[in-house]
Amino acid sequence: MSASTLPTREATRPHPGTELPRQSGFARALRRNLTAHGFLIGAVLCFAFFSWYPMVREFLLAFQKTKDGRTTWAGWSNLSYVFHDPAFWQAWRNTLLFTGLALVLGFVLPFLVAVLLNEFRHGQGYLRLLVYLPVMLPPVASVLLFKYFYDPGYGLFNRVFELLGLPAQQWLQSTGTAMLSVVIAATWMNMGSATLVYLAALQGIPGELYEAAELDGAGLLRKIWHVTVPQTRLVLSLMFLMQIIATMQVFTEPFLLTNGAGPEGSTTTVVYLIYQYAFNFNNYGGAAALGLVLLVLLAGFSAMYVRLSRDSDQ
Repeated sequence: MSASTLPTREATRPHPGTELPRQSGFARALRRNLTAHGFLIGAVLCFAFFSWYPMVREFLLAFQKTKDGRTTWAGWSNLSYVFHDPAFWQAWRNTLLFTGLALVLGFVLPFLVAVLLNEFRHGQGYLRLLVYLPVMLPPVASVLLFKYFYDPGYGLFNRVFELLGLPAQQWLQSTGTAMLSVVIAATWMNMGSATLVYLAALQGIPGELYEAAELDGAGLLRKIWHVTVPQTRLVLSLMFLMQIIATMQVFTEPFLLTNGAGPEGSTTTVVYLIYQYAFNFNNYGGAAALGLVLLVLLAGFSAMYVRLSRDSDQ
């Protein structure tokens, strides 16, 4: 090809009087992200149908009454009925008691187990699997296993007590031990996830900090208090809030272990009371009102969790 036939730079330039068609920035972005938008639409629809719509419907039901197939606005009467129900305050006391006990066991124990696992240099993978194994079991199977353990006649725990010379306990039949028994079962079932989160945070701590603490003469407890805890403070705060949100919604464990209410209502939680309102008393307005109270409270903790998560990303 001769040099005269090659297009020159001047020939490829547009004429000064002509304008090339321009696409809007929105159209270019839409074409570029069309596949991502398709996946997002499915997720948004799922959230809208299974999460957002139930919340909006619950809010409306909290201010409505249904009688003889007719729905009417009830104003604040459902909330007034719930607040004047003695079971409401008992359920909140039991829920707060469960949350407190679950935080003592389910928040502190996984952290200590993670610290212990972090000290092992060999076989740590098998130990992680062993700790996480209860989480992989179906919750119903785990609860029924503990129900067998708690049996006052042939249960494993009372057999161990007999070998140790201790008196047998009415684990689920006594008002003094029913809630603690539920907390022990729930802690065993759920502590694996928290332990692995703490272990991942511990493995991110630089070893130089522990070496400097040893040079200063710090023992094991001082290293945990002055190095481990400050370095994992944000993770501990996030897990603390997550456990509060999770434990205040407890339902499966007391429902299967103590038939929900327990002896003298000692294991009746807020979520189980919502279940009673809706399916035992057919009071859907009262159930929605109680759920709205729980929703507002947990929304506050969720906002704190989002704030801490945003700080951790920064």
